[in-house]
Amino acid sequence: MFDEKETAAERRSNFDRQLTASIEAAADWLAARQKPEGYWVGRLESNACMEAQWILALWFMGLENHHLRPRLAQSLRETQREDGSWQIYHDAPAGDINTTVEAYAALRSMGERKDAAHMVKAREWILSKGGLKNIRVFTRYWLALIGEWPWEKTPNLPPEVIFFPNWFVFSIYNFAQWARATLMPIAVLSARRPSRPLPASRRLDELFPGGREKYDYSYPEKPGAGFLERFFLTADKVLHGMQSAGETAKIGLWRDGAVSRALEWIIKHQDADGVWGGIQPPWIYSLMALYNEGYALDHAVVEKGLAALDDPRWRVDIGEATWIQASTSPVWDTVLTLVAFEDCDLNERQETEVEKAIDWLLDQQVLRPGDWSVKCPKLEPGGWAFEYKNYYYPDTDDTAVALIALAPFRNKRNSSSPVYGGGVAEGDGGGGLKEPPQSASRTAPPRAGEQKAARIETAIEKGLNWLIGMQCKNGGWGAFDKDNDKQILTKIPFCDFGEALDPPSVDVTAHIIEAFGKLGIGKNHPSMVRALDYIKAEQEADGAWFGRWGVNYVYGTGAVLPALEAIGEDMTQPYIRKASDWLILHQNEDGGWGESCASYMDPKQMGRGKSTASQTAWALMGLAAVGRAEDERAIADGVQFLIERQKDGTWEEPEYTGTGFPGYGVGQHIKLNDPQLQERLKQGPELSRAFMINYNLYRHYFPLMAMGRVRKMMAGA
Repeated sequence: MFDEKETAAERRSNFDRQLTASIEAAADWLAARQKPEGYWVGRLESNACMEAQWILALWFMGLENHHLRPRLAQSLRETQREDGSWQIYHDAPAGDINTTVEAYAALRSMGERKDAAHMVKAREWILSKGGLKNIRVFTRYWLALIGEWPWEKTPNLPPEVIFFPNWFVFSIYNFAQWARATLMPIAVLSARRPSRPLPASRRLDELFPGGREKYDYSYPEKPGAGFLERFFLTADKVLHGMQSAGETAKIGLWRDGAVSRALEWIIKHQDADGVWGGIQPPWIYSLMALYNEGYALDHAVVEKGLAALDDPRWRVDIGEATWIQASTSPVWDTVLTLVAFEDCDLNERQETEVEKAIDWLLDQQVLRPGDWSVKCPKLEPGGWAFEYKNYYYPDTDDTAVALIALAPFRNKRNSSSPVYGGGVAEGDGGGGLKEPPQSASRTAPPRAGEQKAARIETAIEKGLNWLIGMQCKNGGWGAFDKDNDKQILTKIPFCDFGEALDPPSVDVTAHIIEAFGKLGIGKNHPSMVRALDYIKAEQEADGAWFGRWGVNYVYGTGAVLPALEAIGEDMTQPYIRKASDWLILHQNEDGGWGESCASYMDPKQMGRGKSTASQTAWALMGLAAVGRAEDERAIADGVQFLIERQKDGTWEEPEYTGTGFPGYGVGQHIKLNDPQLQERLKQGPELSRAFMINYNLYRHYFPLMAMGRVRKMMAGA
């Protein structure tokens, strides 16, 4: 905060000195943590379902003595809440029924006594919340796999869906990337209905009050369910009946062929590092499906998938406990670190680190067709993925920020510089790219700098063209696919797990707009005209924007405002001032900004919460982009919040500020004023259907980015 006794000059000088020291300390912290290959990656924390499910999967696959099971069990003991439950995000207002049931089952499979104090607390909590009646689809599948739930009372997923043509509404390519990659192995398991029951002494009888014979396994009723929901529930019963009749009569029709085709699809989609889709669900279900179909544990595909559990890129060991990450974020963390260095004018100071990171980043560009090409068969590849080796699923968000990170290096004209390149021609509405600088002699071999410049230029051109081709019909961008928005799919019973679709989102679209602006493409470019219309249409009445992939309105608003500035929008327009006013209104007394994950279900939490480093940074970047003189005091207070809370070069942040799924099912923003919404979604502010993330580097490179942008703003740059 300001010291009122200082003169303005003294205050500014002291502020500048503190700001520079904080920036350099943060840069040194990052430099010391760069991987030898040139990238950065932070831990990705999620929830205890990860460890619980691996414990159960290893049991199912006959690996009950696997060396990781005791360590995974220890992680569950360490993350249990005082009330006996497990939660979806840090300091959630309540535990989650699904995570708690899965963790309880996992510990029982390890031989944990049901009368142990922590197990009693967990069981009492589960029963107090209505028991197993309220568990989601995935939790039912897990209980079925260990013999605790009848397969007939889980959603039927016939593997014959693999035969559906791409134009058909129920084609697998109309599901979101994560749902599609998970659906295929679950369909194989659903077709076979396998289980490896727990020993009698470890069964979960205590979770079935009144006995299993009298237990009601039906799906919980949803208020306001319409014709489609009732139709699909009836269809599910019919499919189960047909499957049971076929098994009794030993008539499979096309089943074996469908399973074989699904297995081919699964094997083809395995990532180079052994996992599937770069995320936990398809990884774990694919291994179980292959194992159940007779693939030996030492089969190359299965062995590679299991070996990834011991890969330090996926595994986190702390003391006697192990956590398996739900995903990994090396590309995302690296490009955002590079952007932070550029924002702080650190590229020369950190030249060695930047050079290594650029080389690594260029190697990560995905230049082969993925699942996205099913809907865009003529589009040339050129995106970047989030993870290490996820070639089938590059995403538009990583691609946009990769282009922002590369943009400064195409304008370095000094031929002795390690990297330099051309630029987008001014006024080129088609986004055409200039040729990179030529060497003095056309016959002389290109120098190293020229080679890298040409490589950067090619990477940028391919990335831009890919993004343009992936724009959706409403002007926005989804994360992985184009026009992935068929809401009828969300009505089928399988799709109660979180999000089944990947429609456009404001924050992804904003990053793409910002990338275009950084590359010199103006707002009159046809793609940008449509994108700006989409952004304006999505603004809330109070001025904020919803955050699909980050928590929440602070993230969305903090992403849109810099994008508008980058594209050349007039930042004095009323709709932009309204967004700035919203940010100022939600600044905390300590100078920072914060927003709870609960804001995805509780409108009163919108823009409210304990101040965090990452969310403060997002707000500051938004305000700095607008650059109103009237906001300078608030901006200075926000920066001071970051400076004062920096410790050993970085910041502490146990709060979850990353979003995987809000839990709405439709993959996009919905209105929260429906009085029956919580009952219909089976989710309150605890976010039982959601998937929330703590990206451990968000607390670092976003504050660095914000401090650099504020410094430039105050210097009039």
